Amino acid sequence: MAGGRCGPQLTALLAAWVAAVAATAGPEQAALPAEQSWVQPMTASNWTLVMEGEWMLKFYAPWCPSCQQTDSEWETFAKNGEMLQISVGKVDVIQEPGLSGRFFVTTLPAFFHAKDGIFRRYRGPGIFEDLQNYILEKKWQSVEPLTGWKSPASLTMSGMAGLFSISGKIWHLHNYFTVTLGIPAWCSYVFFVIATLVFGLFMGLRIFLFLPSTEQNGRSEEAHRAEQLQDAEEEKDDSNEEENKDSLVDDEEEKEDLGDEDEAEEEEEEDNLAAGVDEERSEANDQGPPGEDSVTREEVEPEEAEEGVSEKPCPADTEVVEDSLRQRKSQHADKGL
Repeated sequence: MAGGRCGPQLTALLAAWVAAVAATAGPEQAALPAEQSWVQPMTASNWTLVMEGEWMLKFYAPWCPSCQQTDSEWETFAKNGEMLQISVGKVDVIQEPGLSGRFFVTTLPAFFHAKDGIFRRYRGPGIFEDLQNYILEKKWQSVEPLTGWKSPASLTMSGMAGLFSISGKIWHLHNYFTVTLGIPAWCSYVFFVIATLVFGLFMGLRIFLFLPSTEQNGRSEEAHRAEQLQDAEEEKDDSNEEENKDSLVDDEEEKEDLGDEDEAEEEEEEDNLAAGVDEERSEANDQGPPGEDSVTREEVEPEEAEEGVSEKPCPADTEVVEDSLRQRKSQHADKGL
């Protein structure tokens, strides 16, 4: 009887003791701080940090099983980041759809390497050993970088980030309608269709109203430019006419100067010819015999008396004078013989 009564009492005491231990251990376990993560979360506001230095980024989603399998490896890699001289970050594509669009993430998990603003896609298994070798051996140098429009910092990818951000907001709004408010999904779809139509009509009306004013402004600007071009052409024509006039005046002056020079040269030639004739006469007089001179003088004097006063040769007719002198000399030579 005594043993049967003590059994239930011992059981009750053990149960009370276990409850007390659990009550005291619960707050102590809750008070323990969570383990600090070495992975830096990246958002649309701080993603530009990866433009400087060396980084490794991981794009994941909380519901993705493959992403969850690499979480521990990624944390280990981040703990060794100081030794590897690299920063490690992660991006939640659910919370940051804009960044997933900027990097054009289509599969999860996705890994990227960044070195001084140059991005490369890492396609390894995502385990710690492979990641460590990827950095230490600089295997990323053999990977083609994302350049041009594919670069996350390009204008094209900035537009892609905006589109993904808008789609993420629409998805969150749809979940709010269907999950939080309990609205049927077809009602949410109808709402988005109507909103799209209204937005399109608004944008079309805005273009219809403001386009004529912009066209008028464009036409006025074109007319102004045409006037400026006409004025510039007229100025060019005037300047060309003035240049042509100046060139004609210069040509006339040059012609006049050349004509004066030609006249002066002709006068010099005539003077030289006259001087040459005089020299020939003097030489002929000095070289000829006295008999011949007397005969020539006697014969010349009667001829001059008969013909009258002889005409002196003009300096301009040098050739005629030379011919006459030659004929007279030949006549005198014949008479002397």
